[in-house]
Amino acid sequence: MNQILADLLVAMMMEDQRLLEQLFNSGELPSESYHPRMKALHEHNASQLKEIIGTHGWPGVSLVGEDAAKAASLVVQHSVSDPEFMDECVSLLEDAFAKEDLAGWQFAFLQDRVLTLSGNRQYYGTQFDVNENGWPTPFPIEDFATVNERRARLGLNSIEERLEQMTVQDRKRRADIQHPG
Repeated sequence: MNQILADLLVAMMMEDQRLLEQLFNSGELPSESYHPRMKALHEHNASQLKEIIGTHGWPGVSLVGEDAAKAASLVVQHSVSDPEFMDECVSLLEDAFAKEDLAGWQFAFLQDRVLTLSGNRQYYGTQFDVNENGWPTPFPIEDFATVNERRARLGLNSIEERLEQMTVQDRKRRADIQHPG
């Protein structure tokens, strides 16, 4: 395992999550537009990930370990300023999944994110929006009748179970906001 790469990728993920939390806590997120600090960090991280991929290929579990492989998938998912890079990584993640070098959900999330960002229907049902009442709802899904079969092949729970998880999380978040502490 390449510990230096692993540490770099995990540090990138931690900084991403730290900044996200800071912007939420300050009330700067959610926002109608891409927050400039978040955008700058995402672009910086994407640039570093491109260098890693150029030298080592996709940083899967065998190269960097499970946590860092997860971090790499988060970095590419947040590379929304560079949809071409995200699209190129879909096949890299698909290959890594086929070699059991990353978790199926990592491939599914990126595949669906690329599809929804380009205005297409997602395939695995991993990308959600909020409805007019503020509740999570999946973006349109290609061939909805078989989505749970596709999800199961990648180790994901059913779309109904995922929606329930997200609804419970959202209810808890709303309760915490109304009754802090």
